Amino acid sequence: MTVRVAVNGYGTIGKRVADAVVRQPDMKLAGIADIRPNFEIRTARAKGYPVFVTGTGTPEQFRSEDLDVAGHLADLIHASDVIVDCSPESIGKVNAKVYQDAGIPCIFQGGEKADVATISFSALANFDAARGKKQVRVVSCNTTAICRAASVLLPAFGVDHWEATLIRRAADPAEVAKGPIDGILPSFKVPSHQGPDVQTVIPGLSITTTALSVSTTLMHVHSNQVRLSRPPASIREVIDRFRASPRFHLFREGDRVSGTPQVMEYGRDRVLNGRPDVPENILWEHGIHLVGAQLYFFQAIHQESIVVPETIDAIRAMLGLAPDAASSIEMTDRSLGIPRPVALAPAAAVPAAAA
Repeated sequence: MTVRVAVNGYGTIGKRVADAVVRQPDMKLAGIADIRPNFEIRTARAKGYPVFVTGTGTPEQFRSEDLDVAGHLADLIHASDVIVDCSPESIGKVNAKVYQDAGIPCIFQGGEKADVATISFSALANFDAARGKKQVRVVSCNTTAICRAASVLLPAFGVDHWEATLIRRAADPAEVAKGPIDGILPSFKVPSHQGPDVQTVIPGLSITTTALSVSTTLMHVHSNQVRLSRPPASIREVIDRFRASPRFHLFREGDRVSGTPQVMEYGRDRVLNGRPDVPENILWEHGIHLVGAQLYFFQAIHQESIVVPETIDAIRAMLGLAPDAASSIEMTDRSLGIPRPVALAPAAAVPAAAA
């Protein structure tokens, strides 16, 4: 079965989702929609993607820039089985009624509030919960990262409480109008919104998050302190669990990766999904420490790409294209070039993450 996927909004996430869709053996890109012509739309046309007009845009705007359009958003919806909304923050909520009236299953991104959809989604945590749902929200980059890590630690060691400090990039690389410039801005709200957002995916997780914004565009970094219910005998067990989970990459001390600049250089060297992206949770083995029952670790998160494989898995979960999370994740990661995890020895097999 091949499903036709529409992407509404062709910016940082939308263009990556579209490129990921065309690499899937069970999906076809029905087209992309955006409000105005720009270099990204021109690139989409060069790739052969059908372009549609959405929002207040008009075909005349596109044609004045020598860009053909295939129709309006309504035409794209009619030609599709599912739509992925990658519109700017809060616009998805406006579009939700359009999708509902059209009767098309829809996926929203984490910039929208949780109430835009029936469930919030992270593939490792609650794949089965999205089966047959009409509205699914793939949670934000930071929330996705915490949900993935929790899906590794919870079944293996249990979690009494999680404290995470998020050092957030101020803007995506192309967002030249955003800041801060030469500054560090703390968020004075406790918890920051990411902690409650994680609980929309994993309701029983005790977690408190705090956040700061810093003047970088490369990545986010999380400083995690997790009190484990069943601490392991050695830190090696924790490292092995992370290594055995899909969508994690652990650097060793000998790799000489001191921070996010080298992580992004790693992405540039390997190139996934046609881009120098890093969709995995990035951890440092020598930055993982266990003091009694308290686990400390850092993880770096590439905000532009981490939710892309999750979005592909959400499509499969909603439309029943894969029997389980492991099958979908394996198919998605193989198609996008994301390396497979290192298997644990049979005697220490990883229990399945709780839905």
